Amino acid sequence: MILYTKKESDELNEIEKLGKKIILQALSLKASDIHFHPGQTKTLVQLRIDSFLYQVRTIPTPTAEKLISHFKFSSGMDIGEKRRPQSGAQVIKLMSHEVNVRMSTIPTPFQESLVIRILDHDTVKNPKQLCLFPRHGTKLESLIQHPHGLLLFTGSTGSGKTTTIYSLLHWISKKDKKRIITIEDPIERPNEVFIQLEVNEKAGITFAEGLKACLRHDPDIIMIGEIRDETTAQIAIRAAMTGHLVVSTLHTKNTYESVYRFLEFGVPKSYIEQTFIGVVNQVLVTLKCPFCKNCCFDCKRNREKHRFALYEILSGDSLKAAVGISRHDMTQMRTLNNELRLAWALGYVEECNFFGGALNG
Repeated sequence: MILYTKKESDELNEIEKLGKKIILQALSLKASDIHFHPGQTKTLVQLRIDSFLYQVRTIPTPTAEKLISHFKFSSGMDIGEKRRPQSGAQVIKLMSHEVNVRMSTIPTPFQESLVIRILDHDTVKNPKQLCLFPRHGTKLESLIQHPHGLLLFTGSTGSGKTTTIYSLLHWISKKDKKRIITIEDPIERPNEVFIQLEVNEKAGITFAEGLKACLRHDPDIIMIGEIRDETTAQIAIRAAMTGHLVVSTLHTKNTYESVYRFLEFGVPKSYIEQTFIGVVNQVLVTLKCPFCKNCCFDCKRNREKHRFALYEILSGDSLKAAVGISRHDMTQMRTLNNELRLAWALGYVEECNFFGGALNG
């Protein structure tokens, strides 16, 4: 048992209060991440809001060091290790609700840098509630009802891939009573509807090993958090070929690049043709307020109500055609920009809302 003096106890309480205050501020502004950017004498606290970083306060570096140690301890990291990157997770109790967060540290010449990812645990929405265009929701629901095959999602960090996948899995589990197993690194949203397996490389649980274990657990649908390498890609293909529906994400710029990436992984074209049922690229856009153009306080505070997903969905004959074309020809194919242009032409979004002027591309 560790005993503290009254002064030390008061100081710890103040550090804990400061940590909760920063978390509450991030939640009130609906930030996705909190950044602690260290300097020699002061540390900047920044919030990631709608892909932009905003500085909200500065903290003296000695105070920031104690605050980071507090977060490290509470998330299961080694507070004595400051030379290596670490990661951890915890559930923070704030008043009447709990918030799941994921934390990661990186050593710097001054002190450690800490980033806290705030995981959204709102009620899972119906797939059609996520989409700007209803036809996209209808198509996604059609794809998730396939009895077997591989369904891939791609998009930038924070584009809502996990939200879309969880929404689809939740919808199909209620509709058809499917047995769903997920393999995640880490588990972003605990959900009792699924059986969730977390990657733990120290314990020998990689995506590849986890996928092998899932195949012996009689699943209908397997969700792999991310296909990162050739081994995972090959096992996912085999799972799809043996009567399972596999859903996963891939880091590529568009749907056609995802097809090419599997070819780079050494997957034969014939296997891709047999297993791929759809590749989905997505981006989040904010609907334009006709009165204030999203500049007033109420629009900023409630902007999530005005955020929807746009999708580029590659399936059917278009998907079959994509398997046979060269990488150069892929650049000439229909991409997400077409959907963005349509949303802009219909007056839903401002041209500057995405990709720094993606409409011009």
